Amino acid sequence: KPFFCELMSDNNNYNRIVKLDEIVINRIAAGEVVQRPSAALKEMLENSLDAGATSISVIAKGGGMNLMQITDNGHGISKDDLEIACARFTTSKLSTYEDLQTISTFGFRGEALASITHVAHVTILTKTKGSPCAYKAKYCDGKLIPLKPDDKAEPKPAAGMIGTTITVEDLFYNMPTRRQAFKNANEEYQRILEVITKYSIHFGDKKVGFTCKKYGQNVPDLHTPVNATSSAIDCIKIAYGGAIARELIPFSFSTYDINAEYNAKKPNKLLVTVQGKVTNANYSNKRSVFILFINNRLVESASIKRTIESVYNEVLPKHSYPFIYLSIHMPPQHIDVN
Repeated sequence: KPFFCELMSDNNNYNRIVKLDEIVINRIAAGEVVQRPSAALKEMLENSLDAGATSISVIAKGGGMNLMQITDNGHGISKDDLEIACARFTTSKLSTYEDLQTISTFGFRGEALASITHVAHVTILTKTKGSPCAYKAKYCDGKLIPLKPDDKAEPKPAAGMIGTTITVEDLFYNMPTRRQAFKNANEEYQRILEVITKYSIHFGDKKVGFTCKKYGQNVPDLHTPVNATSSAIDCIKIAYGGAIARELIPFSFSTYDINAEYNAKKPNKLLVTVQGKVTNANYSNKRSVFILFINNRLVESASIKRTIESVYNEVLPKHSYPFIYLSIHMPPQHIDVN
């Protein structure tokens, strides 16, 4: 039986199983992928990083509900790919299911942009290195639509720099109940800022700069510049202040498989590398800050958080918390990214 089915009454007073319309199916699926503005922003942010961007800027209006715009200097999207760029299950990251065992990119399903186009108005402006100009395209329900009422549904030449700008407007315009749930625009903007801040810290050592500000605001709320000496600690100073940076303890360690077959060039098989920065016993805060990345993916793990914070319970005042940034790397075949 089709996965998306619904019961419907007929004249015989019993329910029939019918297949839902494709638009309804996609909208339901989009609501699961894009739960709030910060979730949509995270997906687009990871697309920019997959594109090799070293500079990413975000503008948000109305907490991201009215507008979210993300601009990067990555390799851009080819004009020929724009037609299916927002279609479901179109991706450049893998071709077979087995590729998931070695995948190192963030995205792979081809669902994120497609889902966003089912609950918002999306415009893409992009330019690749070899292209004579940029191209602009507009999308609705995963398909290209005309930029203007009487135009053809195709990408149009436009002015632009190498990279991509994705503009998302009127998020959840066709889901009034979901839209009404997000009444506090400032709270939603803070969630967006928190996501960008976490990525700026993790990618600080990788020389990727991030900027985030509200629409119409001159001074950004976060700006991490990129230069030869920039680091994660510099980004922590910018985001959380110098006081916390002075109390940080950097650490790193690795574990090996001692049972692996001996190899002179590779004496032991590396399993896990852990590195991070945590505050010492001199620092405490009423708000917990826990940043966890596994193979460069931002992850939430209540169990790891509780385990680490339990250690601090012995040395910190009651109801106070440390700052924890943790990055774990392991062979991709040990992780089920799906």
